[in-house]
Amino acid sequence: MSGEGGALRIGEFARRVGVSPELLRAWERRYGLLQPIRTEGGFRLYTDEDAERVERMRRALDEGFSAAEAARRALAQERSTEGALDDARERLLAAAYAYDEAAMHAVLDEALAGFSLEAVLQELILPVLREIGTEWERGTLEVGQEHFASNLVRERLLALARLWGRGGGPLAILACAPGERHDIGLIAFGLVLRSHGWRILFLGADTPLATLRRAVEATDPRLVVVASMDSALLDAQSAELRRLGRTAPLVLSGAGASEKLCRRLHIDRLDGDLVAAAGVVSRAG
Repeated sequence: MSGEGGALRIGEFARRVGVSPELLRAWERRYGLLQPIRTEGGFRLYTDEDAERVERMRRALDEGFSAAEAARRALAQERSTEGALDDARERLLAAAYAYDEAAMHAVLDEALAGFSLEAVLQELILPVLREIGTEWERGTLEVGQEHFASNLVRERLLALARLWGRGGGPLAILACAPGERHDIGLIAFGLVLRSHGWRILFLGADTPLATLRRAVEATDPRLVVVASMDSALLDAQSAELRRLGRTAPLVLSGAGASEKLCRRLHIDRLDGDLVAAAGVVSRAG
């Protein structure tokens, strides 16, 4: 059962992160890796931050560290990352507001050199873009500043995505729903999935579903993701999405892919945190 604000009970959380409930409880008890919140009824609920610690722990274990050392590194990395990337967020926002292209590139260069791609996406790039979008909606930011920052970040991410379709791993096709122009979150998802060995076929913004269907028929992907920030855009394509879902491993993502909509269409939904979801998908795939 899901908890409040997206937090999860142990069983659903375990499925999300790909670790058994018994092992998660051991990591929580022995190393303090997990820091669940408690409901009034006494249930533990696990958050996105817990999922990130589990992911860092798994990476350290894969590198050969003992469980105790892996947990220590996961917790230490969280503390060091938070402080450095807090400062980077402030600098990136200031550069965006000032139309300072060189400063924005400098902040991104430093962050990508010093931290994992997942951390930079989750703790720097996506939060800054969300804040910029919020300020624009409030009228405290010019549309030119929002376009400047978004276009620069998008170009940087696509530069990292060069040749992400090569290799021998499973293939994922990523597309925005017809009418949807916001594709940065989907690019971020693809980059993390690529880091786990997947191949990416990126169709991008405003993709006609007929085009997507032909791409699916030609490539036989392991996963097809259709994203939208607007539920109305997905709802307008409900019949075609149902048909595609019957013949392809389709999932929906983005703020428009509500649980209610996905249940009605009988199509699976990616978690709202696409960077964390990419790690889950990679282990399931």
